[in-house]
Amino acid sequence: MDRTASRLALLRKRMAMENADLVALGPGAHLQWLLGFVPHADERPCLLLVGPESEAFLMPALNAASSKLHSDIAMHTWEDADGPQSALVSALQDSKTDKAKKVVIDEAMRADFALLLLDNLHGAIPVFCDATVGALRLRKDALEFASLKENALIADKVMEKAFSAISPGKTEKEIAQLVRNSFLESGASPQFAIVASGGNGAMPHHATGDTEILRGDAVVLDIGGRKGEYSSDITRMAIVGEPPAGYDEVHAIVEQAFLAGFESARPGARACDVDHAAREVIENAGYGKYFLHRTGHGLGIEVHEPPYIMSTSQQVLEAGMVFSIEPGIYIPGKFGIRLEDIVILRDSGAEILSSLSRESFIIAA
Repeated sequence: MDRTASRLALLRKRMAMENADLVALGPGAHLQWLLGFVPHADERPCLLLVGPESEAFLMPALNAASSKLHSDIAMHTWEDADGPQSALVSALQDSKTDKAKKVVIDEAMRADFALLLLDNLHGAIPVFCDATVGALRLRKDALEFASLKENALIADKVMEKAFSAISPGKTEKEIAQLVRNSFLESGASPQFAIVASGGNGAMPHHATGDTEILRGDAVVLDIGGRKGEYSSDITRMAIVGEPPAGYDEVHAIVEQAFLAGFESARPGARACDVDHAAREVIENAGYGKYFLHRTGHGLGIEVHEPPYIMSTSQQVLEAGMVFSIEPGIYIPGKFGIRLEDIVILRDSGAEILSSLSRESFIIAA
């Protein structure tokens, strides 16, 4: 059984468990996970309709030929001049979902796509994908893990290249461009490169700019790239010359917080338990008000996806789940420190994908 057939079978089992009559997916991450490709996404309604027995596409004629290169699912096409209504009715009938009452809607789907579908399913009850496709995406299989591991090791090498390029007078943008180039040279597509030096590091999502890196700066590097379907995400610290006052103490606290979160990340624990373990270390050290975000997020086809490791999440963690642990302390006007690794849960606990030390990289200046 090929990957698509296997995943469709898994999806239908989840549909039966949830008494769902139809799963409707637009171009996006859920469809990528299910079929291994995403049709061209624009304002033209495009939907995969999955019923308990069969499936069909509503497909703009403009995109049908390219989509057929990736899928043999029946495509009910429509021309701009005619509109999608007739093709949608045909696709619903072909997938045997025209009488669907409980409809799973892709939460990332365009609202106009969803309304078009629901207008054709009178009395249907819409729900989101968290108990069907979302639940299946939470646990990564061996092939997904292999891709995530490969991407993590690529990111390690890119990070080392970034470290070696940092020097006083270089700008944040110059280092970020080197990161992007390095991902491309490694066969990966750059996804993001946050380079935050000095006081800019106190902003977790700093917009990398023209700030020059100076002697005595702590530099936050948060980078990620994508080779194949999956991504990397890693954050490390660099110090240019002597660290700023208080840096070593705060770095040690963030490392302890990371280790506390890591040790608590086990099958059966809740996401909020991991967040609490990391956060408690920082709070006990007196820096609680400087930890500004959740402890982590899932990683897979999307850089941010469930499970979310935060204080309000009761999600029970299971073997196969992949997520970041990334505590941070951000002191306005001084510096910020974030240490991030991606882990996969095994039966015995968490396994880190990266092989790169979390110690600060010291740059002679």
